[in-house]
Amino acid sequence: MRSIRAAAVGAVTMSFALAATACGGGSSSGGGSGDSPKTLTYWATNQGASIAIDQKVLQPELDKFQKQSGIKVKLEVVPWSDLLNRILTATTSGQGPDVLNIGNTWSASLQATGALLPWDEGNFSKIGGRDRFVDSALGSTGVQGKDPAAVPLYSMAYALYYNKRIFADAGITKPPATWDELIADGKKIEASGKSALGAEGANLSENIHHVFVFAKQHGADFFTPEGKPDFTGTKVVDAVKQYVDLMAKDKIIPTGDAEYAQNQSVSDFAKGKQAMLLWQTAAANLKSQGMSEDAYGVAPVPVRSGAPGTGAQTNSMVAGINIAVFKNSHNLDGATKFVKFMTGDAEQKILNKAYTTIPPVKSAQADPAFDAPATAVLKQTLATSAAALPQVASESQFETAVGTAVKDLFADAAAGRAVTTDSVRAKLEKAQQQMPAA
Repeated sequence: MRSIRAAAVGAVTMSFALAATACGGGSSSGGGSGDSPKTLTYWATNQGASIAIDQKVLQPELDKFQKQSGIKVKLEVVPWSDLLNRILTATTSGQGPDVLNIGNTWSASLQATGALLPWDEGNFSKIGGRDRFVDSALGSTGVQGKDPAAVPLYSMAYALYYNKRIFADAGITKPPATWDELIADGKKIEASGKSALGAEGANLSENIHHVFVFAKQHGADFFTPEGKPDFTGTKVVDAVKQYVDLMAKDKIIPTGDAEYAQNQSVSDFAKGKQAMLLWQTAAANLKSQGMSEDAYGVAPVPVRSGAPGTGAQTNSMVAGINIAVFKNSHNLDGATKFVKFMTGDAEQKILNKAYTTIPPVKSAQADPAFDAPATAVLKQTLATSAAALPQVASESQFETAVGTAVKDLFADAAAGRAVTTDSVRAKLEKAQQQMPAA
C-alpha cells in the first residue's frame, strides 16, 4: 500500500532506456515456471507494514488457489525500493516471474518495453471481462487506445487525515474543504503550538502526486494531448508554486519536512505531532503505529473552491496496484487463472479489507465493508474526483525529473531562499530538458 511503501512507487530513478530492447519475462531458468506447468512464481508488492505481514496475508490465499487449481504459487514479496530495478532486469534478461504486481503509475512505461502480456478482449474474457473493473482504475493500466499492460488489483486515493483533538483545541469544528480554509486552519493550529500539515518533501513520488493534482485544479497538465512534456506553462508553474508555498509562504508545513522521504510525516501524524496529513489509504499504517481510528477524521483533499468533483475539482491521482503477466511465461494459462483468482470477488474483498484499500472490481467494491469511514471517502474520490497520472511511455522519467525539481524547491524554502515564479519555472524548465526526445 502506498502509505507503507515510502518513496518507492515514484522512486523511478532508473531510466527505461535499458528496456528498449526488452524481450520478456518468466523463463525456465530464471524464476519462471517452465520446469513445471503446475508452478507459478509471483512477485507481490509490499502492501503491509512489513514483508512478514504481507506473507501472512497472502500465503493462505495462495494455498487456497493451489487447492482449487492444483497450481502452486511461489511467493516473493519484493520491497518497493528494489521492485522497479528487479522488473527492468527481468525485461532485459528474459528471466523473471510469471506474475507480478506493479505500481499503476508504471503501467505505460512498462508497456513500452513489450515484456508484459497485453490484456486484449480475449484475455479479459478469461477473467470475467473488462466491464467488471471501475473505469478510473482501468485508466491507469497503459496508454489510451492500446490493450492494457496490466489489470487493476488494489485501488487507492488521497484523503485529508486530521487529528480531532488538535482541531478541537484550536477551535476548528470541521475539516477544510478549500486550500484557503486549510491555510487559515493551519495558522490557528500553528498558533496553538502544534505542527499543522505534514509533507514528504524529498519523496519524488509524493511530490509528483501532489503537484499533478494541483495542476489539474489549475486546469493544466504536464503533457500535451500528444504526450509531449509541457512543464513550463503558466498554470503548471502556478500549481507547483502553490504546493511549495504551503511551506515557503504560508508556513504551515514545517521546514524539516523538506528532508522527509520515508513516511516520517505519517509517523508524526500518528504520534500526534501534527494536525493534518495528505496521504493515500493511510488507515492500516496509522493503526500499525498505534493510532486509534477514533482519534482522526478523514475528509476529501481540499480544492481551490467549492467541493470536489470532476475536471478542475480533481483532488487525487488514481493510485493503486496492478497485476501483470510476463508474456513469455511458460505457463500463460496458469498465470491467467491466477489473475482471475486474485481479481475475483471473494479475493478482492479479502485482500482489500486486509490492506484497507478499495477493490477496483465493481461488485466487490459494493460490499458494505468499504463504506466504513476510513474507506468511504477514498471510494467516493475514486468514483468522482480522481484522475490518472499521464499514461505516457516517459512517465517514469517525468516522476524523477519533476519530483526532483519540487524536492529542490522545498530545500530552497527550508533554507530560507525565495521561491518565486521565476525560480519555479527555471527548475521545471531544467526538468523538461531532462526528458527523452520524442
